[in-house]
Amino acid sequence: MTTPRDLWLCFEPYHDVVYFTPESRAAADELGCKGGWMGYFGMRAAVLGAAPEWLVTSVFYNFHPSRVGRAVPDVWAVASPERFLEARLAGVDGALRRMLGDEATGDDLAEAAELAVVAAGVAATAGRPLGAANAALPVPAEPHLALWQAATTLRESRGDGHVAALVTAGLDPAEALVLFAADRGLDAEYLRQARNWPAEEWSAAAQRLAERGLMDGAALTADGAAVRETVEALTDEAAAGPWEHLGPAATERLARLLAPLSLRLVRGNEAMRVNPMALHPEDDLVRLSG
Repeated sequence: MTTPRDLWLCFEPYHDVVYFTPESRAAADELGCKGGWMGYFGMRAAVLGAAPEWLVTSVFYNFHPSRVGRAVPDVWAVASPERFLEARLAGVDGALRRMLGDEATGDDLAEAAELAVVAAGVAATAGRPLGAANAALPVPAEPHLALWQAATTLRESRGDGHVAALVTAGLDPAEALVLFAADRGLDAEYLRQARNWPAEEWSAAAQRLAERGLMDGAALTADGAAVRETVEALTDEAAAGPWEHLGPAATERLARLLAPLSLRLVRGNEAMRVNPMALHPEDDLVRLSG
């Protein structure tokens, strides 16, 4: 039976073309963005309007305020949120057409888009600002972009639920990252720098986790692993609604249609393959492709 986590594995790589493709970077640069992070925050936060630094820091959760502050609110002087929303679709359009070729206009993708739009239409929005903001956007007419918008709504709604699970587990942003890195075997130093956490604050977070019995040095304890699994289970549970609405047969069909597309995107995008935060196990996508 296809699980909410399986569906996340299917739609996350499709969504991620907005971050990991030259077309999206070029679209942000054309607006006047200075560096990749300004484009990232502009394109992702634009759904919230010209949001202030404190709001973006809150809803994005795991970035240090200094990382957000380098881009926000200056990014809204570069271009309006409306122009960022147009630019992100233009970048996604170019990336998907290049990477998928004829499949971008194929019948399987169109069918996947129809199913995903139905699922995204019932994605939870209460208490989920990024999910709600993306759900409020119009669905593009072109199937490959409609599928991307649906995947983005589902992704951000799930992400909002994940933040709620972290809060429930008593994990602040730095602690959540330290625990996540240890659980997934990621390069903790890369993650610390990517999210711009000062070394002393990162070390302090690790110390707090050790005092709670969740970490032993750089490794998870059994209790730490249990907390991580609880967080992921709560995230899955909170993201189950769209798939329950779609039903088992249609959900399975969507996974079989979407997984091969995402697998092609992962295999064809070196930036997505080497970035430690782009966690798209190819064997799982192959399994879901049927």
